[in-house]
Amino acid sequence: MQSTDSNPAPLILAPGGNRRSFLAAVAAGADAVYCGLKSFSARMEAKNFTIENLVPIAELARENDIGLYLALNSLVRPAELSQVAACLEALKRRVKPDALIIQDLALVSLARKIGFEGEIHLSTLSNFCFPQGFRALEDEFGVRRVVLPRELTIDEIKAMAAVCPENMGLEVFVHGALCFGVSGRCYWSSYLGGKSGLRGRCVQPCRRIYESGGRRERFFSCKDLSLDVLVKVLKPISGIRAWKIEGRKKGPHYVFYTVKAYRMMRDHGHDPAARREAAALLERSLGRPGTHYNFLPQRPQPPVDIDKQACSGLFIGRIKGAGHNTSVNPRESLISGDVLRIGDEDGPFHGIVRVGRSVPRQGRLNVKLRKGTGSPKGTPVFLTDRCEPELDRLISDLEDRLPADPVPPEVKLNGGGGDPLLTPRPAKKAFRVSVARTLPDTDDQMQAGLWISESNVQSFGEKRNSGLWWWLPPVLWPEQEDRFAGLIESLIQSGNQRFVVNIPWQTAFFSEPGRYTLWAGPFCNISNPEAALVMQDMGVKGVIVGPELCREDLSALASSVDVPLGIVVQGWWPLCISRRRPETEEPPAIYESPKKEIAWNVQHESDLWLYPNWKIDIEDKIPELKRLGFEMMVYLSESLPESVIPKARPGRWNWDLTLL
Repeated sequence: MQSTDSNPAPLILAPGGNRRSFLAAVAAGADAVYCGLKSFSARMEAKNFTIENLVPIAELARENDIGLYLALNSLVRPAELSQVAACLEALKRRVKPDALIIQDLALVSLARKIGFEGEIHLSTLSNFCFPQGFRALEDEFGVRRVVLPRELTIDEIKAMAAVCPENMGLEVFVHGALCFGVSGRCYWSSYLGGKSGLRGRCVQPCRRIYESGGRRERFFSCKDLSLDVLVKVLKPISGIRAWKIEGRKKGPHYVFYTVKAYRMMRDHGHDPAARREAAALLERSLGRPGTHYNFLPQRPQPPVDIDKQACSGLFIGRIKGAGHNTSVNPRESLISGDVLRIGDEDGPFHGIVRVGRSVPRQGRLNVKLRKGTGSPKGTPVFLTDRCEPELDRLISDLEDRLPADPVPPEVKLNGGGGDPLLTPRPAKKAFRVSVARTLPDTDDQMQAGLWISESNVQSFGEKRNSGLWWWLPPVLWPEQEDRFAGLIESLIQSGNQRFVVNIPWQTAFFSEPGRYTLWAGPFCNISNPEAALVMQDMGVKGVIVGPELCREDLSALASSVDVPLGIVVQGWWPLCISRRRPETEEPPAIYESPKKEIAWNVQHESDLWLYPNWKIDIEDKIPELKRLGFEMMVYLSESLPESVIPKARPGRWNWDLTLL
């Protein structure tokens, strides 16, 4: 659809976590739908699709002129590269999606090699967060759209759009879940749950209750992003190609209501009655309470409100009675098939109830709960999903139009094995680097690394050929870009040669990367040899691998690529980095989980870094890492608050575990 001005109207991009949700998006008038496979998706808890399931879906999408985007946006382990290549080949041949949404740079290279004809879109997990980054995306890189972080303000979005190349476009989130951590910079689930959020297996530890300062609250559990009527200021911005609705784990009701609402605000946003109707649709979409967060910098809204519930669903009442007489008198009429959640997921009375008959407003619905949990009286009840008869009819009509799933067997994408481990390359002389916020104490066996800051550049940056390793931050917002570009240029002019980028797009700050000793840092999350080679093509001389690789992965990576490799062997690694601040006292603050896990925070630049009170520590594996060919052994320092007592706990989630 075209807008009335010179800019194309943004597409309404809807989530399709399963077939019925996909069809609900079609019924609501979505312009494009994004889906995931049962592997290599950053939302593995969604039902997702097999390639066989997608074939008829793709045909229906083409018949209705609806874009089909495939999210292959998880990190890829070395042993999975052949599986990913087979998946891409099957998608190209049988599904022909309009675009791939990717996080791992390996997918850029693999898609090019197999001749994929659709577009490549950078997921928000790729942390494309500052305007100069576009310089790193040369035309041959093949990216045609960038999904912006949810944290950006409208002014920052405009700054990104102003320099976005004509052959590229931007995608902006307008509705859906907010994470406390910046996308691509959260390792909380890996640390505390043994399952990687970057691999689509997040166990959502940020949604838990924590204790801090004598209070037990959900300090990190965010509301949903909801720009609602504010989207009118996005519409005139040239370069924004799509308004994205998050929610691949959501049901058809949510998808239908949110798509209808944002399509109404895009097409009839000038009409007050249409805006009111759209707002009412969002109110009843069964998501979490909404916030526009930092979208309007002059009127920000906190994403966390610990005094109000932040669970998804519409509150409909509280449990009454006890024992066999538990019931709820709903504030809303219920229909057969409605799904209710009793209490919070980590609460003592949590349960899921499917309504078997219609219940009028303030009627009585008997509820059966687990035995032996005590009195559930007062436990809140939420309506989390439903399918009204009219929506069910629309979905059924579309299902009748779907061709049958094809008969050929599905391409196998799951399972272990994969590429065999190769013989480790010859060991090279290894060196150690200690990285700190201020100049660390080192000996003759240890090189020094510093995070770039005004004070550090002023104090140590003018020491020509000092030998320091200068580390760029893992998050860089548009408001910081010019300042950091100036600091980097000052260091270069002073003869400094060693730099570590922690976002791939930070290579744009170096017009001639070959002149410097430029390494990709661990926050680039490089996890396989193909991605390491892409970084090498972008000008880096070495790669410090991502922190979530186990021993098997490290061996396979080291034996498969000739790029110099480094690894963090000891130090304080963050649970997450956030642009938000929890509702507690100023940093540092201490948090304790129900499992007695301790976390603490510290402010660096404009971001909050949240740490556990135990280190990554695989220092005793250095001899083995040297045999594998790793050269740079990195130690990360951080000044602990006096009130934090380090815990003697093995920090080997990044060695012993395969983070599924």
